[in-house]
Amino acid sequence: MREQLREKIAGEIVLSVDAGKTIRKWREEFGISQQDLARHLEVSPSVISDYESGRRKSPGIVIIRRIVDGLIELDEERGGKVLKKYDMGEKSDCIISIKEFKSSLTAAEFVKLIEGEPLTKGISLDRDIHGFTIIDSMKAIMALGSMDYLKIYGWSSERALIFTGVKFGRSPMIAIRAHPLKPALVVYQRPEHVDDLAVRLASLENLPLVKTQMGTAALVERLEHLE
Repeated sequence: MREQLREKIAGEIVLSVDAGKTIRKWREEFGISQQDLARHLEVSPSVISDYESGRRKSPGIVIIRRIVDGLIELDEERGGKVLKKYDMGEKSDCIISIKEFKSSLTAAEFVKLIEGEPLTKGISLDRDIHGFTIIDSMKAIMALGSMDYLKIYGWSSERALIFTGVKFGRSPMIAIRAHPLKPALVVYQRPEHVDDLAVRLASLENLPLVKTQMGTAALVERLEHLE
């Protein structure tokens, strides 16, 4: 679990358009102050502050690894509360299907494959999709706690999250916006209605939001046959 979480956090920071903001989100998720992290890494607190605020240029992978390792090591010293929280365990009941691709698709190719209609105009579909997760949104709302949230991302956050049973689309986007880990694409499968707030939240996160009218069974069959 330690290595899985380490790779996920490091990958999220490296791929983020604002590495400092993502570092801050994860540090706060671990409940670790800038001072404690700086002390553990034997650097000045201003170094951590400068990275998070963008006053220093984005850190390279070596620095990112040190920061991530520091967060995890401090958590372990405190009993591993966050590590336990993100224990992958078995698949959550709210996950209908999940898969990693051997070869990535572009978001544009993925949207065409699922006969999707983009809802966030002006947000590029020129990004890679390495996998997908189909989620029962009602079960997720009722049962998906922070301890289970990481499970929907499989081995890569660069994936499509597809939500079934969507009524207005606010709840999935609020959950995504509140968490440091972000998908590459969000899809609503046969939504009853997509609220303007959901579209605005997706736009604020620079996330393509798409709807598809394909049935769940057809969607699962088509996507699970992808290599």
